[in-house]
Amino acid sequence: MTHPLKIIFRILAPVLILGLAIYQFLPETPLPKNAQIDSLVVYKSKRQLLAFSHGQLLKTYSIALGRQPLGAKEYEGDLKTPEGSYIINDKNPKSDYYKNLGISYPNANDILHAQKLHRPVGGEIKIHGLRNYMGLLGKFHRWFDWTLGCIAVQNAEIDELYNAVPIGTPIVIYP
Repeated sequence: MTHPLKIIFRILAPVLILGLAIYQFLPETPLPKNAQIDSLVVYKSKRQLLAFSHGQLLKTYSIALGRQPLGAKEYEGDLKTPEGSYIINDKNPKSDYYKNLGISYPNANDILHAQKLHRPVGGEIKIHGLRNYMGLLGKFHRWFDWTLGCIAVQNAEIDELYNAVPIGTPIVIYP
C-alpha cells in the first residue's frame, strides 16, 4: 500500500511545477510601442517601479531591491536602496547586469548624511537587468531583494526602459 504522503506528493509536485512554469513564461503586457517615459516613481514597500508619460501611467514593473530594503541608503555598503528625488543620468548597454540606467545618487543631502556618519556615501546606483548569464532566472528574481542597493527588473524590462527613458528623466524613490 502506498503511503498517503507519497500520493499527495505525486499529485502536488506536477501541479507546482506547472504553476511555476506558467508564472515564469506567461507574457506580461509590454510597454506601448514608441513610448517615451518622462518620469519614474518607485515604491519600495510595494516593490514597484511606475513609468509615466505626460502624467499617464504607462506600465508598472515588479522589482527587486537592495538586500536591506527598509530605510533610505545611508552610506556605501549598507545594501539599501536610496530614497528621494534623483534623475536618470547614464545609460550603459554593457554592464555586469545586462543593461542599466544610472540614478544620480548621491545628491547633496545624501552626501551630508554620510559625512555626519563618517562613512563613504557610495554611488553607482542603477536600474538594471539580471546579472549577465543569469537571465534564465526571469521573474523568479523578484522573490528576493538581492541587489547591493540597485533596482532590478527582468532583462526584457530593462530593454523597454533603456529604449524609452532618456537621460535627464526624473525618478522619485519612496519608502
